[in-house]
Amino acid sequence: MPFEELGLSSTILQAVDDAGYSKPTPIQKRAIPYVLQGRDVLGCAQTGTGKTASFTLPMIDILSQGRARARMPRSLILEPTRELAAQVSENFEIYGKYHKLSMALLIGGVSFVDQGRIIDRGADVLIATPGRLLDHFERGGLLLRGVEILVIDESDRMLDMGFIPDVERIVQLCNPKRQTLFFSATMPPEIRRLADLFLNDPNEISVAPPASPAETVDQTVTMVKPRDKERMLRSLLHSQPVKNALIFCNRKRDVDAVAKSLKSRGFNALALHGDMQQSYRMQTLEKFKNNEVKFLVCSDVAARGLDIQGLSHVFLYDVPIHAEDYVHRIGRTGRAGMPGRSLTLATEEDGKFLIAVEKLIGKPIPRYDPDDRTADTPPKDGAEPATGKPTIYTSPHEAEDASVQADREMPKRRGRRRNPNSGGRRPSLTKDNENGEGQRSSGHRRSGGERNGREEESQDNKQLPVTGLGDHVPAFLTRGTKRKK
Repeated sequence: MPFEELGLSSTILQAVDDAGYSKPTPIQKRAIPYVLQGRDVLGCAQTGTGKTASFTLPMIDILSQGRARARMPRSLILEPTRELAAQVSENFEIYGKYHKLSMALLIGGVSFVDQGRIIDRGADVLIATPGRLLDHFERGGLLLRGVEILVIDESDRMLDMGFIPDVERIVQLCNPKRQTLFFSATMPPEIRRLADLFLNDPNEISVAPPASPAETVDQTVTMVKPRDKERMLRSLLHSQPVKNALIFCNRKRDVDAVAKSLKSRGFNALALHGDMQQSYRMQTLEKFKNNEVKFLVCSDVAARGLDIQGLSHVFLYDVPIHAEDYVHRIGRTGRAGMPGRSLTLATEEDGKFLIAVEKLIGKPIPRYDPDDRTADTPPKDGAEPATGKPTIYTSPHEAEDASVQADREMPKRRGRRRNPNSGGRRPSLTKDNENGEGQRSSGHRRSGGERNGREEESQDNKQLPVTGLGDHVPAFLTRGTKRKK
């Protein structure tokens, strides 16, 4: 079904065509006609399926007739994060370029006074985060009784972030005769309760199983020890044919630490999380979208709704605590039918979270044992990615056993010598050691400057057998004893 059959106006169709789209996604195909009819909609679809366009396109057509009054927006779109709100505003600019709709964006980190001036002029479309919206309302700069269309987007994320009380208050402030569009990637009981509370005889649309990742995403998990996570991440970044990638961490401090570590080793990486100034966050996202930055290390602030065209990889430095976040994170790649790959680093302590993820998506995630010989080698521009056949494990136990074996076989850092008194096999002694003048056989100076000292040590130890106290037997042990008469 082409867009022409959905009932959209010719100007909207022209804008869609200009944007390079020819066929609607399943959620757009089913939701747009109902929105144009003025019906309430409850939409449940996985991330990356085009939910934003499913309400922005028909809203532009509906709002094209009429004019907003000062401080009384005609429509309201609630988003959980500043980035999502900014992205929705970009969608309105793209699809509404042939209309003269006024738009206001109310998010934190932007001048409160400037936002107030825009509201005073009147806004056909108001896009806002709950906190900043209520700030303007409580200061008397905003009235919501004129809202004809209310959109609550990413409602499950609203729940996770603790915004539901604010959302409930905002809904009470809006016109009770409004049209309400309610979208969510998952449908837990609390979200279902809110939908029943906010919506009036809605058309329920579900185009995919709740919280199911796109089939175009190749998913793997690598079992690793906590101390080896950064090294393994660098190995994966170097060995994979990465065009651009998001790297997710659970904690903001880890976002900063990982980004700093990657930058120090030559990777083109920046950090993004909620504690940064809004202007810096937007600049960072813009650099990433423009391919000025290859690796973006981020918290879940970038997991929902951000549309990065052609994102090739998603790396999960941490297994998310909430299983649903796994789907949203990897959903940044493999969008619009394009192939993508996600690679997750998991420790033994992450076992319960990994089990929850696999239970949610309904299948085990293959275990991947990469060739990590290039772990500490920074990527070179234009260099061919490292190749090697991966080993796929089907169980966590098999993967963990392989990880343990690999640790046993992994050499120490270059140049570090074994302490002869630290246990294990004792070094054999040369004859000079009797007089206290000899050295360990591995202590000879390296030849050529690049030879591995451990290799020399190992070879020398093989040449000199070790037996009990060594080859030398003290004289008192060979001395005969006198018999008592």
